[in-house]
Amino acid sequence: MNQKLSPSTTLLLTVPPLLWAGNAIVGRLVREAVPPMTLNLLRWAIALLILLPLARAMFRKGSGALINWRRYALLGLVGIGMYNSLQYLALQSSTPINVTLVASGMPVWMMLVGRLFFNAPVRRRQVAGAALSIIGVLVVLCRGDVHQLLGLRLVAGDLTMILATIAWSFYSWMLLQPKDEPALRGDWAAFLATQVAYGLLWSGLFSGIEWAVGAPAIAWSGKLAVALLFVAAGPAVLAYALWGAGVRRAGPGIGAFFVNLTPLFAALLSSAFLGELPHAYHALAFALIVGGIVVSSRR
Repeated sequence: MNQKLSPSTTLLLTVPPLLWAGNAIVGRLVREAVPPMTLNLLRWAIALLILLPLARAMFRKGSGALINWRRYALLGLVGIGMYNSLQYLALQSSTPINVTLVASGMPVWMMLVGRLFFNAPVRRRQVAGAALSIIGVLVVLCRGDVHQLLGLRLVAGDLTMILATIAWSFYSWMLLQPKDEPALRGDWAAFLATQVAYGLLWSGLFSGIEWAVGAPAIAWSGKLAVALLFVAAGPAVLAYALWGAGVRRAGPGIGAFFVNLTPLFAALLSSAFLGELPHAYHALAFALIVGGIVVSSRR
């Protein structure tokens, strides 16, 4: 049920984007210490260990965790295996600011995936909002120079993040399909843990391929251990819990606007921890993307 934004609800919806921005920063910081696919595998393995004591419902008879294995395998593939792995891979060559801004073009892909694969209607306001979001993403990709559009050379990380957003769009639409058993649908920890359990199978496969083609050895250190604990406990578990509570209070419509705080937080954190100062075109892109979401979300 939608309610007016109280200070506590605002906090619930603000902390997750901050944690997700922190995930991008940490992924950039440890990119030379651990390969991206392996980082994703370790992150979600630790997250599952954190979730298991809270996810007893997934082990109950009739939970659907085994009966609906195909559904959870797909959710684990696109939401855990692909999206997060591709994001860490993108951070190998792109900055956290660019990665989170490109990801903010999500409404475009959400609209296209919904229309083409889930028979979701497309309205004029959505098209207008999508156009603004596309322009915002183009501003990031051409680094704010209009003349570069003709000879645009995309950074590999930018293209990889676009693939990640497409994977997340499929994941989001699949979540709306009413195929979950009640035991898991009403328990966020069990529902998430089930996805993670299946997602780890995919992450393990991707990590195995990464090692087979000659990935560098993991450079273990205290810094890496702290980073792994953070990305597992913060962006992977705590953010999901707070986000679910906030959306239940305010509704997904209001919550969608808070998602776009992620690139703003990423810019601030990049300045503080990486010395990667935001540019004027980042502000322009952020304004265009947020404007697109505001326009497309209006009833």
